[in-house]
Amino acid sequence: MAFISFVRYKNTGLVIEIIKILMYNAGNKKFLHNQKENEMSRIESFKKDLEAKKAVKIIAGIDNFDIENIKKVVKSAEMAGASAVDICADAEIVKEIRSMTELPLFVSSIVPEELARAVELGADAIELGNFDVLYKNGTSFSKDEVLALVKRTINLVGEDVFFSVTIPGEISIADQIEMARELETMHVDLIQTEGHFSKEQADGVRGLMERAELTLSNTVELSRNVEMPIMTATGINPTTAPFAFAAGASAIGCGSCINKMTSDLSMVATAKQLVEIANRNAEKIAALV
Repeated sequence: MAFISFVRYKNTGLVIEIIKILMYNAGNKKFLHNQKENEMSRIESFKKDLEAKKAVKIIAGIDNFDIENIKKVVKSAEMAGASAVDICADAEIVKEIRSMTELPLFVSSIVPEELARAVELGADAIELGNFDVLYKNGTSFSKDEVLALVKRTINLVGEDVFFSVTIPGEISIADQIEMARELETMHVDLIQTEGHFSKEQADGVRGLMERAELTLSNTVELSRNVEMPIMTATGINPTTAPFAFAAGASAIGCGSCINKMTSDLSMVATAKQLVEIANRNAEKIAALV
């Protein structure tokens, strides 16, 4: 009798352990399912803003590895109600920022393998670029070089990940249009324009307009020649943002006007201004429909 009781006890314990394993697996599957749904809802939220022509992406910077500054940029974007944030591809930074925000998270790099790793770490979207900051080091990119990087990235991550590609602002407008059309056939989701990097820039509003002039003209030309949405970046701030939307942009990418600020209050205030400008643009568009 004692032996039978022991066997029963042992079998009961085994059943309990099996049940625990099944419950863990079910919970783990549910967690992964919920994580996937959250990723989808985040990027769908960004897509809706894009469709309404009011998307605002706050850019911490492709070469910004200052985690404290990046956190401040992300918090400012959250408080302002921005559409997304964009950070560098450093793995530890991606993990930390992903854990602190539910905003759609873009990760930027010119290295396809880094973009693929960012997707594994929870990035909702990837951005090949922004090249503008790399011009400071004398780096330049041709149309064919960028397209080769795009193809390699797609081979690594597939076509299900939201993919934005910066079109180099310094190549000819004819090459930009040709490149944009090819990106469209490759099912890239978004193209980002950029302006010209110059160490010599005028002060005040004139300097801001000079910085944004090329990216705005590129936006006009590209919006006339492709159907895919365009994000205007480089020199975009509360002064130049209205011009970007007027030029045909569905989104604006705003970096230095926020990430270079030292005051948290100023960061939030500037981000809110940009979101308000974007919302007004969406209202105008809706009124015309």
